Amino acid sequence: MLGPLPLNHYRERKPALQSWTVLCDFDGTIALEDVTDSLLVRFGRPGWDALEADWRDGRIGSRVCMQGQVGLLSCSRDELLDHIAAIRIDDRFAAFVAALEDRGWPLVVLSDGLDVVISAILRRYGLGRLQVIANHLRAVGPRSWQLDFPHGRRSCVAASGTCKCAWSGPPLVAPMSRVLMIGDGASDFCVAGRADMTFARKRLLEHCLDNSLQHRPVADFGQAIALLPELATFAPVARGLPSL
Repeated sequence: MLGPLPLNHYRERKPALQSWTVLCDFDGTIALEDVTDSLLVRFGRPGWDALEADWRDGRIGSRVCMQGQVGLLSCSRDELLDHIAAIRIDDRFAAFVAALEDRGWPLVVLSDGLDVVISAILRRYGLGRLQVIANHLRAVGPRSWQLDFPHGRRSCVAASGTCKCAWSGPPLVAPMSRVLMIGDGASDFCVAGRADMTFARKRLLEHCLDNSLQHRPVADFGQAIALLPELATFAPVARGLPSL
């Protein structure tokens, strides 16, 4: 019979590498500004800001807010595309995507924004291959637009157009994969509560701190790249403990 293994056998074993699925917000996270807001400022008819105030004060959900706001847009398709051609994304996002692809970790753009807009911007940066889950923007006239919600849920606790929590598990996330959420705002709160780790900024960072969620403050994707080696050997701590 074999005797017990020496203690140094256990000390020298390297932790298993983790597999991650990365769910990443777009507006204010990948893009340097909220693209929908920029469209409303330029092309929105009167009333869109009142809807924004109702949403911020909690009187309506983002789904109702955005549907009403998009209905107030007055621009042609060419004007819309011309506007978003000037939208910039984080300088290090493409390098972050490449670093994930080297590790075999999928990234999904999970947004409560506009799918046509997001896809056009990503294509301009050579990132059209990324999967995008967002609200569907469609033209209903020469200068009129409508917003549809193919990824909405009536049960969405945030009343969002895209119910991000519905996409924080299978089938989008493989059973053995951990979940990394990257975001900046209220639409990311639900996923941050379920994710194994969150890279957070702005309102999402405050939410993670207030609720003792596992997170790292990340100001840009350069910092996110630097944290990827930590994720490869990540070991979760018990809920309720502050982040490191």
